[in-house]
Amino acid sequence: MVERHEQWMLQHGRAYTDADERDRRFEIFRQNVEYIEAFNNANSSDKEYDLAVNQFADLTNEEFKALRNSLRMKYYMSNQTVGKRSFRYENVTKIPASVDWRKKGAVTSVKDQGECSSCWAFSAVAAIEGLMKLTTSYTVSLSEQQLIDCDTKGFNHGCNYGLMDAAFKFIHHNHGLASDQDYPYKGKEGKCKVDTIDRSHMAKIGGFEDLPRNDENALLKAVANLPVSVVIDSSDGDFQFYSSGVFTGKCGTNYDHALTIVGYGTTKGGTKYWLAKNSWGRGWGEDGYLRIQRGVKAKEGKCGIAMLSSYPVV
Repeated sequence: MVERHEQWMLQHGRAYTDADERDRRFEIFRQNVEYIEAFNNANSSDKEYDLAVNQFADLTNEEFKALRNSLRMKYYMSNQTVGKRSFRYENVTKIPASVDWRKKGAVTSVKDQGECSSCWAFSAVAAIEGLMKLTTSYTVSLSEQQLIDCDTKGFNHGCNYGLMDAAFKFIHHNHGLASDQDYPYKGKEGKCKVDTIDRSHMAKIGGFEDLPRNDENALLKAVANLPVSVVIDSSDGDFQFYSSGVFTGKCGTNYDHALTIVGYGTTKGGTKYWLAKNSWGRGWGEDGYLRIQRGVKAKEGKCGIAMLSSYPVV
């Protein structure tokens, strides 16, 4: 196991401050590896996903959540200003059996938020990137960093916490969002530099709409038409090491993480799933994506995925 840890450190460029820290991290790594292997080797007929040793293998689950998730999101989202109350897809009747917006060029490459709790920005940006492709035919990677640096006077607070509706509102009121090329991601808070960017090149939206809460059918109608920002409860340790398959594990509805649904489908075995783009890099999940169970009995959806969802509009 020591050799395996050393190989993992080389692979992920990990270095520790001293021998004590190295020993502590090794013990966490060992425990995580043993859990992952035991989970994958378990003979369970209802297990539909696997775990893997990834870049987070030397972190406890508490450390991982503190680094990656907007832990105070729930308070701020529960006090959000609701967007347009109309739901333009309410009367949609023709819903495809499956959708994958990646195949339509409406999804940019998977990104990595790093050690910054900026999932809210990545979720909002991915939804806008999808909208831009569907309305302009152009696929452009947009700037999360602009939101982190500039959207600081309301609910959103950079690398600490935030929410997508507030990001949509900011982008609408401030006449657009820069490209990632013009305003690249740094993974930390910085001074707002938007005045140095040509505003004519920014992606513009006309606002946003909130979906009916706790309604997976409404979510299905929306995702059939465009990518949608959602929140989930990712506090279960299996999320940290999720590798492949449809996540059907234990989780609650204390949402702490944001991502973007970019499709849905059904496995050959008949399990319905949502396809979500995450912001933890391509080394996590299915090349950076999550498939999570769809159509569960709970009205909130699996892990609360139908509790708070929204999308930008032109």
